[in-house]
Amino acid sequence: MAPKTSISEALGGAKIVITCGAGGVGKTTSAAALATAAVRHRGGKVLVLTIDPAKRLATALGLSSLGNTETRVGVPEDSPDGSELWMAMLDTSASWDDLVRKHAPDADTRDRILANPLYRNITQRFVQSHDYIALERLHDLNASGLYDLIVIDTPPSRHALDFLDAPARMAEFFSSSLLRWITLPYRVGGERVGKLGYLAAKPFYQIADRILGSQFLKDIAEFFLLFQTMYAGFVDRSTAVTALLHAKETTFVVVTTLDPAPANEADFLLAELNKRRLNVGALIINRVMDVNFAEAGSVAAAERLVEPRQQTIVRAVKAEPVLTAAEHRVATAMAVNHLRFAAAANLHRLVRRRLRASGPTVQVEVSEQPGDITDLQSLVELGAIMWPEPLATRST
Repeated sequence: MAPKTSISEALGGAKIVITCGAGGVGKTTSAAALATAAVRHRGGKVLVLTIDPAKRLATALGLSSLGNTETRVGVPEDSPDGSELWMAMLDTSASWDDLVRKHAPDADTRDRILANPLYRNITQRFVQSHDYIALERLHDLNASGLYDLIVIDTPPSRHALDFLDAPARMAEFFSSSLLRWITLPYRVGGERVGKLGYLAAKPFYQIADRILGSQFLKDIAEFFLLFQTMYAGFVDRSTAVTALLHAKETTFVVVTTLDPAPANEADFLLAELNKRRLNVGALIINRVMDVNFAEAGSVAAAERLVEPRQQTIVRAVKAEPVLTAAEHRVATAMAVNHLRFAAAANLHRLVRRRLRASGPTVQVEVSEQPGDITDLQSLVELGAIMWPEPLATRST
């Protein structure tokens, strides 16, 4: 298969686009801008879902807030007829409640899970809880068939890998020996548990009872026993999500800057995504510096300005300083800053070369943008940089 050469080729046929990258590289606004560009180029119904707990997506659209329920926002004027742009931000608690209501085996189990004293605390704080429920949400949204394209904004970098690994880890936990030990005394009445196994667990429970209290043990055991009634559904949906992530219609976009730390994270992510045989469609490099900072003539001029001998330069005729003391301080500070930018630009050049060699064939560079992204129009402008191909001609 010939390598892709444009964003249109990389994302044009995708049904799910998952953006990932280090924190602070513009990942959330990149996800929203790509979705906005997709509406203009592809049309249809497009959803952006952020699972990053940081609440920047609403700000990027000038909205007061975003919640778990999808919110319809305006579309660019040049979008195809019938186009729709929707946004949502994952609410972990609300999504867990929805999952329990939808997949509990019966009304009694549903109500007992929701009423369990530890349910809310565990689902908010349990490792993998946020990541797992995000994939449950993606599974449901995709299965609904309501959207032609879903763009996912993931948590920063290595947490994005937790997001990908969450289904397997959740299934592993619910079948773990630890859970069997915690729930063993409470399963004796309803299951054929061997006496030897019960006696083996008894010392553990005697110690745990003294430290945690019997009511706490009972509540946590009841919670996991109830949740285990949904175990088969967890496994089935986890398998479906894993297949969805590997589907040809799912594309990953890595977002980075050329600063060393985020670029190293991008290298790590690209390697991990490739190791998992996931489809990496594009690399977006934000805040690319002007190469003119490192131009030899401007660097030489800046170096001359910061030389100490410049302080004694006088005009031949009037015997007056070329610059006043205040002017010289300002010029020197500007020259020093220019040299710092030149050093950074040279470093960025090396990092860019490395990313070009290791990254996907489609790479988009975005220069530092003036001001913040605060409304739909600024998202349209940013999206036009990321997706620069001409819009399809529309009949009138």
